[in-house]
Amino acid sequence: MINIDNISRLSIYEMLKQTALEYPDQLAVIDGQIKLNYTQLKEFVDTFASVLYKKGFQKGDRVGLMVPNSIHYIISYYATLRLGGIVVQVNPLYQTSELEYMLDDANPKWFICERHQSEKFKLIKRFENVKVLFTKDENNLDQILLKENNSELPPLNIDPKEDLAVLQYTGGTTGKSKGVMLTHFNIICNIHQSGEVISTVMKKGEERILGVAPLTHAMAMTNMNNTVRIAATYIILDKFEVNKVLQAISIYRPTMMTGSPTMYIALLNHPDLGKYDLSCFKICVSGSAPLPVEVLKELERKSGARIFEGYGLSEATTSTHRTPVKGERKIGSVGVPIPLTESKIVNVETGTKELAPGESGELIIKGPQVMKGYWNKPEETALTIRDGWLYTGDIAMRDEDDYYFIVGRKKDMVIAGGLNIYPAEVEEVLYQNPEVAEACTFGVPDSYLGEKLLAIVVLKKDASITGEDLISWCEGRLARYKIPRVIEFRDELPKTSVGKILRRKLVEEFKEKVDSLPKK
Repeated sequence: MINIDNISRLSIYEMLKQTALEYPDQLAVIDGQIKLNYTQLKEFVDTFASVLYKKGFQKGDRVGLMVPNSIHYIISYYATLRLGGIVVQVNPLYQTSELEYMLDDANPKWFICERHQSEKFKLIKRFENVKVLFTKDENNLDQILLKENNSELPPLNIDPKEDLAVLQYTGGTTGKSKGVMLTHFNIICNIHQSGEVISTVMKKGEERILGVAPLTHAMAMTNMNNTVRIAATYIILDKFEVNKVLQAISIYRPTMMTGSPTMYIALLNHPDLGKYDLSCFKICVSGSAPLPVEVLKELERKSGARIFEGYGLSEATTSTHRTPVKGERKIGSVGVPIPLTESKIVNVETGTKELAPGESGELIIKGPQVMKGYWNKPEETALTIRDGWLYTGDIAMRDEDDYYFIVGRKKDMVIAGGLNIYPAEVEEVLYQNPEVAEACTFGVPDSYLGEKLLAIVVLKKDASITGEDLISWCEGRLARYKIPRVIEFRDELPKTSVGKILRRKLVEEFKEKVDSLPKK
């Protein structure tokens, strides 16, 4: 059981400190040739925190952390939080225009990145006033860690419920990215909530967690923090490359992996998957987007690993629902609300009427993991959090057993001829076709229907199916109004850094050429 009173007084740094005291010799991090136990990790964190403090770092300072998966990210993250600073998560793939928007919005005083990234800053005037530290560079983080010159640190001064730990920018898949304000309390609670679900399987001081998703993403950050909470070993890969992942599994035998559907699809489509033993996994969790049912079933058949789904969003730190580890598992469901989480389905029009089991509506959430609000956006905060309930914007349904099923995004819903179409439902049918690797459906303006449904499909290697074949496949599996009017094939789909398909980018692209599409 979670003792909310105990964890409400704990900061994220204090969690690391506790683990270092209880498991000093336990291996904490593997990053290539670098291996640190928890005592060493805490010493390096304190060392870097003291250097920042000597350079003038003050409580409340915001730090842009634009670092790929590495020991540098982990040390920078915990050192910032030790001083009461706020980590501003910055995707290393961002280009100048994206960085300019984020810098204007978050206005960080500090920035940590690799030196080659500095080319992106030259045209950003605001960056002239930011104190920049480079990793892997002489007289900077690498040298600081080697010297271990630990100076005096200020007293720990953090109010976990009030003080921000992280500004987590939303993925921008449905509009302008917003800074989600997460407190120490939000993050600590959410890792305990998620950890409680798998506590019968994952044992403290015994686990090895494979870290493949970008740590600048909320899902991966939470996974890293939960690794520290249970004194596990975090195995870092700088990015997801399917061959490297399979090699890491062979060498380190991780017991848990958290990934996106795209990552699991890549594993599934690897020609030599059958040669690898994945039996080391106690649990694999899929998040960030729905995992197509057929993908889940086939991956379990081929790998022998058991895949569990979950649901969450940055505005709720990460997790709100999980498939129970023990008890009934319903394929296609994101599971049940995690401990200390209230959840219900309300009507889309007003968001005030709770719907009965079996009815689809907007999913709303209440719990200690719900964000403090959006950074500098009080109006949007008021629209998203009402009477303590977080309005997710996702359309869901729950059954009589309180299992939840995600139908689609409120903003993704297509209205064709007055009829509602949820893209996720159509994509599920496309994924059932054995020649389809990936699919994305969306609506574009249509003078007759209002909107019409399009599908972009990536085929598996050596597939020969046509668009007409796929449309025929959908007939009898979907109502006629839900069948895509146009199907286009591509080699790849645009995605975020964690593999979430950027539906919005495709919508914008097709709005430009809607007049040239076939009239059907």
